[in-house]
Amino acid sequence: MGKPHFDLFNLSLFSLFHLFILQFPTTISGIRKDISLQENKLCRTTVQGRYLLSDDRGYVCKALSLDSWSNCCPGYGKRFSCQGCNVVSQCCNSYEFCVSCCLSPTKTEKELALKVKIAKPVTSGTYMNVFDYCAGRCRHNSESVVHENAYISDFHHCFSLPSNSSGGADTQSEIRLSGINVVVGRQGESCDSVCKSKGQSCVPNKLAVLNKCELIQKYMSCKGDCMASIGADQPAEVVEDAPKHLNPGACLFTRTQSQLSCDGSHRHTRRLCPCA
Repeated sequence: MGKPHFDLFNLSLFSLFHLFILQFPTTISGIRKDISLQENKLCRTTVQGRYLLSDDRGYVCKALSLDSWSNCCPGYGKRFSCQGCNVVSQCCNSYEFCVSCCLSPTKTEKELALKVKIAKPVTSGTYMNVFDYCAGRCRHNSESVVHENAYISDFHHCFSLPSNSSGGADTQSEIRLSGINVVVGRQGESCDSVCKSKGQSCVPNKLAVLNKCELIQKYMSCKGDCMASIGADQPAEVVEDAPKHLNPGACLFTRTQSQLSCDGSHRHTRRLCPCA
């Protein structure tokens, strides 16, 4: 009579043990599944600054605060910060904040940025992504340099589209002149003076945008030809009562952009000025 009781006890114990074991695979499987779904975001960062960095998400942080696992800046602070930037001229006094500001979708149009060549040679490739564009453009920008070795101002980290970038010229010019008040000056007046009379300042790096015949002709009468010239007063129009050898009524642009200057003037021309 005792043996059946023993077998029943063993059977019950075995069943409980089996049920206990079967619970583990389900639990372990669930844990492994959760781990596999975790996203490990690895950031790219600028490398130029000694103290500050900007990551490809648009955050700026101190180099020592960079997360060692993700290589990202901490998520606090303003994203796409334009601290120390003139959002009209799209130039900043800090490389890292230039990159951060540039990464904002409201400041840089991805479609146009990815058409920009990395260097001047025809064989040069284009930027692969907006971060590469911003990091490269903020570092190297010929439009913020004068005389090839000096900066126009402290705001020399600029991310605006270059004058020779691909795409429709009219569309690009409109984008690059967004927020700019284009003013035709009086005879013999510099752009510094023209803009000051409007309660604004001349934006140096926008002179290169206006330094094109199609734009000069849009804002000025240009009764004569549009001619290449040399001088710090360009883009400009020669006044009609100027001496004949100066081509009265002609519009002038320069092929030497390093000569473009806000303080240039000529007693026989009226300047086309970018003010903001």
